[in-house]
Amino acid sequence: MAEATGALPTGLGIGWRSEIAGVVSAIDALGFTEVIAESLAPADPPRGVADLRGRGVPVVPHGVRLSLGGTDALDAGRVTHLAACAAALGAPLVSEHVAFVRAGGRDAGHLLPLPRSREALDVLVANVARTQAELDVPLALEPVAALFDWPDDEYTEGEFLTALLDRTGALLLLDVANVHANAVNRGQDPEAVLESFPLDRIAYVHVAGGAEHDGLHHDTHTAAVPDAVLGLLSALVDRLPAPPAVMLERDGHYPPAAALHAELAAIRSATAPARRGPAVRGSGPAGRGPAARGSGSFTGAPLTDRQTVLVANLVAGGPRPPAVDPGRLDATRRALLRKRAGLAAVEWPLLAASYGDRWASVFARHRDGCEPVGALRDGWDVARSVDDLGPGAARELAERESALRYDGRSTPLPRLRTRVRRRLRI
Repeated sequence: MAEATGALPTGLGIGWRSEIAGVVSAIDALGFTEVIAESLAPADPPRGVADLRGRGVPVVPHGVRLSLGGTDALDAGRVTHLAACAAALGAPLVSEHVAFVRAGGRDAGHLLPLPRSREALDVLVANVARTQAELDVPLALEPVAALFDWPDDEYTEGEFLTALLDRTGALLLLDVANVHANAVNRGQDPEAVLESFPLDRIAYVHVAGGAEHDGLHHDTHTAAVPDAVLGLLSALVDRLPAPPAVMLERDGHYPPAAALHAELAAIRSATAPARRGPAVRGSGPAGRGPAARGSGSFTGAPLTDRQTVLVANLVAGGPRPPAVDPGRLDATRRALLRKRAGLAAVEWPLLAASYGDRWASVFARHRDGCEPVGALRDGWDVARSVDDLGPGAARELAERESALRYDGRSTPLPRLRTRVRRRLRI
């Protein structure tokens, strides 16, 4: 494939997913696309991705598992894989998240927020530098949507991002839907939050839809982009000297092609600015430095301890982190379980369908407090645990059991999935 040109994405894009590959390939004047790096085999990319790249559509590998903000050692294999994805696709850049995924040897299976502290900033800078050393293209970093905040932030989000990008030279992947979700959940003005971000460092922009659970706004990527997010996108464009590249994210509950095209048209309309303003640097009022904004028994604890306790609470039934809102932690844990249930439903469609709308609650009842072991194995353990399997689900389990003996621990997930699918011809 062609080598990277170094030019950043332009125009309107959509995230490539196998479920909507046909829709994506048929979009006229597609500016760019993005593929989840962890789903990609660099030596053998999906045909739809290869076809788009062959047509000259830039493809951006988007990482979700590096855990750049984690104090656990950065996984060298994951960094190498991300770099290989970029090289194989001739990507103009790659992207990852301002978050952590693993701590204390446990994997949360989800992007978790960092305390905005000097220590967390130092960890991020070191891990970003380690990643950049292996990349031949720029790295863009995406701030995540968070259902809770740590109690003793030393920076505002804008200050933290500005310092991170200044120290690393990285670019900003700005998810407007994340800004909206965080502002709603924190009781903030989203436009004021935007103005505090280093907008002159934007590489490209994400937009997506969400859902309400537990009285909070969740960034789910499973619904249409709401008017509030489109309005915030317009407000962003009006603050920039030129419209940025904007990409629609959709991960599940895929609508008909006409609905996706309507969403793209709405995004295109929102990026037609009514006015032009200067690029906003925005790191807070001039001269403002970091200042403590909270207290609690967890204040001052090493970052590695804080992350380890948090992940253990969310996925292994461990004690709550002190001074972190317990209601928000419970909402986060339930959100992680819903996400795992959705992924397991893809691997176990008959099992999930047999419970209908109750699937998420059935999954949570059997997997709450159990560490994530991958969607295939999560579903396998649920199927073995329930006592009311329907005929289809029972047949599905029997087929899996006949294809491969599985003790729930010993077989690595990628090899297990490959062997099962080969035996079952799926």
